[in-house]
Amino acid sequence: MSKQKDYGSAQIQVLEGLEPVRKRPGMYIGGTGVEGLHHLVWEIVDNGIDEALAGFATSVDVTLLADGGVTVFDNGRGIPTDIHPKTGKSTVETVLTVLHAGGKFGDGGYKVSGGLHGVGSSVVNALSEKLIVRVFREGKIHEQEYERGVPKTDLKVVGKTTKQGTEITFYPDDTIFETVKINYDTVLDRLRHAAYLTKGIHTSIEDEKTGKRFGFYFEGGIQSYVKHLNLGKEVVDEDVFYVDKQVNDVQVEIALQYAGVYTETIKAFANNVFNPDGGTHLTGFKAALTRVVNDYARKNGLLKEKEENLSGEDTREGLTAVILVKLPDPQFEGQTKNKLGNPEIRGYVEQVLAEYLAYYLEEHPNIAKKVIGKALLAARARKAARAARENILRKGVLDGASMPGKLADCSSKDPANSEIYLVEGDSAGGSAKSGRDSKTQAILPLRGKVLNVERARLDKMLANNEILSLIKALGVGIEDSFDVSGLRYDRIIIMTDADVDGSHISTLLMTFFFRYMKEVVDQGHLYIAKPPLFELVRPSRKNPVFIYDESELDVILDEAIAKRKAEGSKINLEDDRYKQAGFSEQKRYKGLGEMDAEQLFETTMNPEKRVLVQVKVEDAEKADAIFNKLMGTEVELRKSFIQANAKFVKDLDI
Repeated sequence: MSKQKDYGSAQIQVLEGLEPVRKRPGMYIGGTGVEGLHHLVWEIVDNGIDEALAGFATSVDVTLLADGGVTVFDNGRGIPTDIHPKTGKSTVETVLTVLHAGGKFGDGGYKVSGGLHGVGSSVVNALSEKLIVRVFREGKIHEQEYERGVPKTDLKVVGKTTKQGTEITFYPDDTIFETVKINYDTVLDRLRHAAYLTKGIHTSIEDEKTGKRFGFYFEGGIQSYVKHLNLGKEVVDEDVFYVDKQVNDVQVEIALQYAGVYTETIKAFANNVFNPDGGTHLTGFKAALTRVVNDYARKNGLLKEKEENLSGEDTREGLTAVILVKLPDPQFEGQTKNKLGNPEIRGYVEQVLAEYLAYYLEEHPNIAKKVIGKALLAARARKAARAARENILRKGVLDGASMPGKLADCSSKDPANSEIYLVEGDSAGGSAKSGRDSKTQAILPLRGKVLNVERARLDKMLANNEILSLIKALGVGIEDSFDVSGLRYDRIIIMTDADVDGSHISTLLMTFFFRYMKEVVDQGHLYIAKPPLFELVRPSRKNPVFIYDESELDVILDEAIAKRKAEGSKINLEDDRYKQAGFSEQKRYKGLGEMDAEQLFETTMNPEKRVLVQVKVEDAEKADAIFNKLMGTEVELRKSFIQANAKFVKDLDI
């Protein structure tokens, strides 16, 4: 019988109501991991922010409940409770059960909103095991409960109130999400951003389990945000450039300030929604900035006639900026809103920044000279870096045909099955080379401290042998020639001694990857190996126990002592604890070189037994601040960090 005949109307599936959301959650919230989970919180929080943008709310409060639920309350108008003419259900139920139902279409609901399709609340409802909505409106409390998007009750009045607003409590569905644990710090950061971006709004978070509570209110708006991003950096001038201008029906708000660093930090938002991939507002901003800085430099003789224009990269070195546009009909790429697509916004942002920044530079010639002086230095460094790069390319240093002499490569040519160990020192490198699985494991020994790239431009970096060897071994190139698809190893493993120097080298390497090969980190290729801290030796000298942290040592010793007591063994309480536990010796490892090749492989390199920590950047903003604090030029910052954290140091290698 033909398979064709089996294909009929019965095989065509029609998904009704919220079924499509539960069937394909990734289409609506980007995925079912941690990011997708937190996206539920953002959807409800953004509804409250939209009320504030419309001028009806002054606070948005989030509570992480002890039973795993999340409550979001905004003191806006409250979702209308009357019967919706089209659905025949209450407007509350319509908003929570019908995709593309909301006040963000047409006129009269919201002039400006972060929401796009009106799917937010209904998506949260669909992906929640339980959701309870309470509306405080016109002196009454209205309440309705849902289960996986389906109403359990009708909307009913449950009491009287003097409050106004909407409260939604939801419990993410653990059959949908990989985890249902909401992270306090992640929500805290989001609410901080919301307070920066919306003048006059209070945001707060409370965690019932820990009792932690924090609130935000910033009078300065995005100017305060720029100052926050530059905290601890040496700024070119304390003054923050700021403009807030209406163009047709679009509000353009920009704040910027230069700092004495080599990186740029530009945050672009549309209707308070962060757009990590930028969009037309970012394009307009960059174009205007480059043009204005070059025009001023030419006009005032800071750029000579024969000198070429400063590149966009040069003009943005050390720049911290926040761009916020508010518009009636934002066109984002996808429901996750990563990129703004409205073509007219480019022109509006370009027009506003060009006009007001040009005026600002004319009025502040000292700041202008500093900014252009910094850009000219960046241009010189860029040319020097280009010359250095061309030189090493000419010499074939980065040519894939030949690898660094000290690299012990693996025989596998399949990146998916290959890994490279970045090892501290030639001694440990020798043990690692002898003990490794040569088929899949490559070894690159690094001599001494790696260059701190936080304090060095690219030209200095390319003159450093250790950095060059690393770039060459990985096969991804650097800067303009960087291509993550060329990566020769699936796992890059930093393997250093378990002491202060080892930690420092690890941090220097992570700084390099964060600043110059962030895609390698973002794609999950970077790891840190955890060598053992202790070895417990048995009287037989066979099957030693390797311990990877202090707390694990205490647990193992406690269990071994308890077991010996239960078996009736005689225990001398005056003996060291390892002897009470039945071991003959307790070794403390401080360096990889203390282990022979076999031990090093078994404890730190054997895929079946080793402990690897994957390096992740969950919050680039925080990571940027930490690297600047620990690795930057500001000594006072480092000093205060050490003073604040010295009390937590247990084992100092002196």
